Amino acid sequence: MSVKIGIVGYGLGGRYFHAPFVEAAEGITLGGIVTRSPSRIAEATADFPDVPVFASLGELIDSGVDAVTITTPPQTRRDLVLAAVGRGVHVVADKPFAPDVGTAREMITAADDAGVLLGVFHNRRYDADIRTLKSVLPRLGDIWRVESHFDLDGADTLEAGPAGGLLRDIGAHVVDQVLWLFGPAERVDAHLDYVELPEGRTDTGFVVNITHRSGVYSTVSSTKINHLDGRRLRAFGSLGSYVADGTDVQAQALFAGTRPVDDPTGWGYEARERWGVLRTADGAETIPSQQGSYQDYYTQFAAAVAGAGEQPVPARAALGTIAVLAAAREAAETGRSVAVPPVD
Repeated sequence: MSVKIGIVGYGLGGRYFHAPFVEAAEGITLGGIVTRSPSRIAEATADFPDVPVFASLGELIDSGVDAVTITTPPQTRRDLVLAAVGRGVHVVADKPFAPDVGTAREMITAADDAGVLLGVFHNRRYDADIRTLKSVLPRLGDIWRVESHFDLDGADTLEAGPAGGLLRDIGAHVVDQVLWLFGPAERVDAHLDYVELPEGRTDTGFVVNITHRSGVYSTVSSTKINHLDGRRLRAFGSLGSYVADGTDVQAQALFAGTRPVDDPTGWGYEARERWGVLRTADGAETIPSQQGSYQDYYTQFAAAVAGAGEQPVPARAALGTIAVLAAAREAAETGRSVAVPPVD
């Protein structure tokens, strides 16, 4: 039996980073979309003519869905998540799923009390470049230092104001990636770049340095208004190094008008000329791209809802990212290193 899920919000996230991957996933079907904007209603109807569009979360739940994805702006997320779990449906919350650890714990407790799953859409664990990096880590020996740079030429997509900013947006992704690969953070140093916008002061670039409890030192950075567009990974270990300069493969394909369901086996691979290079005492070796596959998140979530597997990213497993983002903001504001207390 297929799990029926609805998507709440059909902006950039709902339209490009959720609906196409629900469509391509196994064991799950798109049962409805919530949006009130006439232009987005038109887009949803054109993209998925057989999927009903609703005006509210309540109407969507009343239609009989098993789960919902909340992909509305960050300031609306808490109330919608609590409303959904209160109605007894499973929830996928877009990132960042909470502004702070306290609010995150509130939502986790509410889901536990309701007996439903609460997951976080840290889909970029399924990026081609990160999956490829993960595959070569055992060949690097003891990992010393990692750099992850994710730059976007996208000033028009910057979420403005105190509830927005790039640290909460791309920062949630790149921080989650390094915590997933190298374990919890011990302390954080950070710098933020700010611009003044009509909605308020907004961070539009960051560098975050994380000392992991495992001993790995990672640097993650991003910008959205400096007219750069690219991905760069550097990993250094006791046996060698790995270097990759890639692209945002899945996003680029989506924006070009293709969907993962069109070519499931060929979807999400980095172009050969962008493959990374592993260097060890044996010499240099070009490493073929692993497949990027955001649809795997929804396949695994559906299995968890059906009682046939674990959630891909339970909300409790995302607490560390929320803690690091808070510590990074404090470090940037004070100019000091900030310790990150254990949150699991």
